[in-house]
Amino acid sequence: MSSITTEPAVFVLEDGRVFRGRAYGALGTALGEAVFSTGMTGYQETITDPSYAGQLVVQTAPHIGNTGVNAADAESRRIWVAGYVVRDAARRPSSWRSEGPLDEQLAAQGVVGIQDVDTRAITRHLRDRGAMRGGIFSGDAALRPEAELVAEVAASERMEGRSLAETVTAPEAYVVEPAEHGWTGEVRHELVAVDLGIKSMTPHRFAERGVRVHVVPAGTGFEQIAALRPSGVFFSNGPGDPATARTQIETLREVLRARIPFFGICFGNQLLGRALGFGTYKLVFGHRGINQPVLDRRTRRVEITAHNHGFAVDAPLEGPVTAPEAEFGRVEVSHVCLNDDVVEGLNCLDLPAFSVQYHPEAAAGPHDASYLFGRFVELMDSYRDGPADTTIDNAVPGGAQGAQETRDADTEGQH
Repeated sequence: MSSITTEPAVFVLEDGRVFRGRAYGALGTALGEAVFSTGMTGYQETITDPSYAGQLVVQTAPHIGNTGVNAADAESRRIWVAGYVVRDAARRPSSWRSEGPLDEQLAAQGVVGIQDVDTRAITRHLRDRGAMRGGIFSGDAALRPEAELVAEVAASERMEGRSLAETVTAPEAYVVEPAEHGWTGEVRHELVAVDLGIKSMTPHRFAERGVRVHVVPAGTGFEQIAALRPSGVFFSNGPGDPATARTQIETLREVLRARIPFFGICFGNQLLGRALGFGTYKLVFGHRGINQPVLDRRTRRVEITAHNHGFAVDAPLEGPVTAPEAEFGRVEVSHVCLNDDVVEGLNCLDLPAFSVQYHPEAAAGPHDASYLFGRFVELMDSYRDGPADTTIDNAVPGGAQGAQETRDADTEGQH
């Protein structure tokens, strides 16, 4: 299907706002939470990010599809967005890396989209009113009365209370080998990565540092994890409400009790917060894009980071504090968003565990936070011979100086 089509389409929000355009991708109906992403590049990585499951993604960048799509840039096995909203769709891709046009892939995977709508107006509306339920209706569905479409959107499922990790996780475990990603030495560590909606670049980042990654499905229990005798455990990004992930939260508590080094990103950060006894809450419109400023409170450095989250951890910004689940000791907020003071990272002071809310794998996005993978490898190094007997401050070996050395080493490796 060409992006040049006369098929009508309409984008409807639950508060009654309606935007009319033309169909893009598959014809039909798509319902979900309407959100906007501010990334100027990386549209393929965005739509294949499982964290966007159940969401209608509005791209603030006006031109989408210019470079087509290819197998290398996909961050998972399929497109996960529930629907796609763009302003100016490219009529044809123009890139030597392109293996086909975006709209054809959307159509092939049944993803309903809309083009030729004022995405700036939509973004401003969502920015002021907050993320809300929406619907994309194209073809014959777009010809139905507007009141009927608004009613269908208003009756659709909210994101609060949705459990989605099990719907996007890998159906079975698999292994990512360091040798497949440029590592020529001995394997440094065995890592279990719980796939809650993992992006393919994340195990890649570990593997290129010499870590063999055992990616396991979301429902994998602690006994199965421990049977792999890992040096560390990682919880990935993923979609849905973290309050629903009770099984994974209890598994994580077992990991913490066993003092196995732990690292979580995005959904994994929220689950660490809940495992420690903190609550989580729904953000008004969330953080989505690749230009979010975050302060590392230990080093006082500002990182420009990639985000995709609609929930956040409710933890005190001033600390350290004893975790509500007191058996896990002291914890501090390690990173905060400079736009709104949202918690962007947690650091356990008496356990080998830390997490960040953003996406350090940088696919797409800046590489400011890639040092975090090296930080976790160092943490696993320090626990190679078993748990330490003393209280630790594991934010990074060597404290602020160690953080800078880790960052500088990673930076050198990128050149």
